[in-house]
Amino acid sequence: MVSSLKPKTTSIRTSKIVHKSSTLHQLTRFVTEDAVCVMFKINFEDIYKVECWRYVVYVHGKGLSKFVSYADFPPIISVDSPTTSDCIKWRKRWRKYSNYTQRKHAPSWWGVFFTRQFCEASSESVLYSWGQLIALIKFAFSEETLQELRRSYCQEKALLLV
Repeated sequence: MVSSLKPKTTSIRTSKIVHKSSTLHQLTRFVTEDAVCVMFKINFEDIYKVECWRYVVYVHGKGLSKFVSYADFPPIISVDSPTTSDCIKWRKRWRKYSNYTQRKHAPSWWGVFFTRQFCEASSESVLYSWGQLIALIKFAFSEETLQELRRSYCQEKALLLV
């Protein structure tokens, strides 16, 4: 009997985030590869490296070379909760957008990011943590986006309970 020629290994994602400064920015804790993928609509494999400098993040990927503000990254649950200072930095960043409706809220891709996080939640407690985070930063979303997030949350909760 011939065994399989493919080695049975699990694919472990190695972090592509590199810190290039000894002084970390306050919002560094929110920089993730998942956010970069949603932000630029690329796959994880297309990211070569994400460099966190003192005041800016440099994203290098397949057909992509961009400097990004730390305030462009959405909060996540696995680190400290957003502070008032973080919220001020986000709002200041959003005011720089040219479109008037975007000046008051987070970029539209934040909603896509959180919807994906709901779908990837491994347990009801993780999903609940994401829901708590959304409740904490609901000021960041328009009413329509908030309704879509609530609907997505309820759908994923129903799937986890089955």
